[in-house]
Formats: sequence, C-alpha cells, structure tokens
Amino acid sequence: MIINNINDRDFFDTRHGGAFDRGSADSWYSRGIEPHYYVGGTGTSEKITDLTEKQIAEYMAGYEYNEMFGGKKDWS
Repeated sequence: MIINNINDRDFFDTRHGGAFDRGSADSWYSRGIEPHYYVGGTGTSEKITDLTEKQIAEYMAGYEYNEMFGGKKDWS
C-alpha cells in the first residue's frame, strides 16, 4: 500500500502507540520494518506483534508516509 495523497492518513487510526504511528516512528528513527503497535501509549502498555492484515497495512502506511513526507532523526 502506497500513500499517494497526504490526506490518505486520515483513513487510519493515527493515535500515539497505534500501528500507523509506530510505522512512522520506525521510519523516522531509521529502524527496520517490524509491524507492531501498543494497546495504549508507546512503551507504557502491552506491545502487540501478532497483527491482522489491516493492522499490518496501517503500520506499513505509517512507515511509507514518513518515507514520502517525513524526515529522519539526525543522530549527529
């Protein structure tokens, strides 16, 4: 799934800790693709790695969104 329009992200649950959010964060921090999400807030709740196809698509959409429109963490 490739996001072609910046408004496409409105179709996903973009809450902090959600699959879209985690995908975009993994891209931002130049981490590899590892679909997951958190039940609540990132790092403060259970990490879920057994995702449905829809949740994987949301994670990948977040990752691809940041690759297309976001930036990367400057580690220097």
